Amino acid sequence: MPAQKKLTHNDFSSGTHNTRRTRDLFFAMYLSLAAGALIFAIKIHAYYITNSAAILSDAAESVVHLLAVGFAAYSLWLSQKPADRGHLYGHDRINFFSAGFEGAMIIIAALFIFYESLKKLLYGGSITHIEYGAGYIALAALINGGLGLFILRRGQRLHSIVLEANGRHVLTDCFTSIGVLVGLLLTKTTGWLLFDPLLALVIALHILWSGAGLIRRSVGGLMDSADPQVDVTLRQILGTETQKHGISYHFLRHRNAGNRLIIDFHLQFDNTTVIAVAHRQATEIEQEICRAFDMPAEVTSHFEPVDGHDEAHKPPQTQPK
Repeated sequence: MPAQKKLTHNDFSSGTHNTRRTRDLFFAMYLSLAAGALIFAIKIHAYYITNSAAILSDAAESVVHLLAVGFAAYSLWLSQKPADRGHLYGHDRINFFSAGFEGAMIIIAALFIFYESLKKLLYGGSITHIEYGAGYIALAALINGGLGLFILRRGQRLHSIVLEANGRHVLTDCFTSIGVLVGLLLTKTTGWLLFDPLLALVIALHILWSGAGLIRRSVGGLMDSADPQVDVTLRQILGTETQKHGISYHFLRHRNAGNRLIIDFHLQFDNTTVIAVAHRQATEIEQEICRAFDMPAEVTSHFEPVDGHDEAHKPPQTQPK
C-alpha cells in the first residue's frame, strides 16, 4: 500500500443543503446590490440640495460600493461553477480576489474623500438646507446599518469571504453616514463650516483602515495562510480517530479555498492491513472531519505502511558520471 482516496462533504450530505446555501448567498448579494443603488440615489439627492463635502464623500463611497458589489456578485456566481478542464480545482479562489478588489475600491473612495475635503478646507464653501440633508443621510445610515449586519452575519454563517467583505463594506458606509450626520448637526449648531470637511477627513481615515484590512485578508487567503482554529480541530480529530483504529497520521495540510476547506494527510497502517479495511477506516476518519465543519470540505487521505515507510520515500540517488 500506498493508496490514496478522497472524500468531499457532498459524499454524505444532501444536495438540498448546498442548494439552500447557494440560494442564501445570492439572495444576500442581490439585496445588497439593490439597496446600494437606492442609497446612492438618496445621497446624491442630499448632496444636490446641501452642497456638503461630507455628503459628497459619502456618495462617492457609495459609487465605489456599487462597483465592488457588482464584481462581488460576479465572483460569487463564478465561484459556484464546478471544476472543468481549465480549472481542475474549481473557481473558489476568485472569492479572495474579490475581497481584495473590494478593499482596493474602498481605498480609492478614501483618497477621493481626502481630495474633496482638502479642497473645501483650502478654498471654503457653503452648505444649504442642512436639515433636509441630515434627514436623508440618517435614512441611508439606518438602511445600511441593518443591511450590513444582515449580510455580515450571513457571510459568517455560510463561511463566505465575499459576503463578509461586502457586509463590512456596507457597515463602513453606515459609519461614514453617521459621521457625516454628526458633522452636519455640528455645522448647523455652531455655524462653523469647517466641521464639514474636517469630519470628512476623519471618515476617510476610517474607510482607509477598513479597505487595508480587507486587502490583508485577501492576500492571506491567496497565500494559503493557515487558520489556527481549523488546525487545532483537525489535529484533535485525527489524534482521537487514529488512536481508536490503532494507526497513525502525519503530513497534515489544509487551506481555505474560498467556498470550501481542502484537507489532506497521510495515514500509516500496519503492513498486514487489508486495503478494504484501510479504506473503511480512512472513510470513517474523513467523515468525522467533514462533520466537524459547517463549511463544505474536501478531504484526501494517502495510505502508507508503517514498516519501510522511510525507505520507500528515499529520494532517488543520482548515478556518478
